[in-house]
Amino acid sequence: MKVLFFGPNGSGKGTQGAIVKNRLNIPHIETGVIFRENIQKGTSLGKEAKGYIDRGELVPDSITIPMILDRIKKDDCKNGWLLDGFPRNLTQAQELDRSLKKEGITLDIVIEMVLPRQTAKERIMGRRLCENDNNHPNNIFIDAIKPDGDKCRICGGGLKARSDDQDEAAIDKRHDIYYDTKTGTMAAVNYYKNLSATNNGVPKVIELDGRPGVKEVSEHLIAKLI
Repeated sequence: MKVLFFGPNGSGKGTQGAIVKNRLNIPHIETGVIFRENIQKGTSLGKEAKGYIDRGELVPDSITIPMILDRIKKDDCKNGWLLDGFPRNLTQAQELDRSLKKEGITLDIVIEMVLPRQTAKERIMGRRLCENDNNHPNNIFIDAIKPDGDKCRICGGGLKARSDDQDEAAIDKRHDIYYDTKTGTMAAVNYYKNLSATNNGVPKVIELDGRPGVKEVSEHLIAKLI
């Protein structure tokens, strides 16, 4: 299965993506990791990408997409892959679609984590880290994992907030890109929905309500993957 996974920051996409990866037994591919691997190995594409990164510029699609294609052609991707974090906008979706078709690669599934923007923002800003174990889930805006005052709901340890989780301007900037239905990530999601509608349901589009708890969302996801 070849899968694209979309979801705003704060939707729990990482958690659900891991479930898809394990359920389908496919590698989880992230563009950031691809960049680092190519740069470390000193590939020609990696050297080009590093130049842009060192200048603080975005790596152009003409470099990013060939890197992605090279990665998904590796042996561990023979049974499929899960691509997360790309495409981020409509142009990238169109270019990726053209590139996959040129290579004779069919996209099977597009998963969209659906979450209202304000809810996504609250979930980010509500995250709290336990001083004893960062894996203890605590969030002041999610009833199922709401901490006991300023103490961890699991072990009673002290809690703190990550500084980047409280950077409202940065969160808004990321969400501005994601929720943009004209040229942003939501425009990319809608591109694939239209593609599916005109191509007999290929790729299959799975819309996943991100509002319930992690367990409920996971159950719904697994049921829709079958």
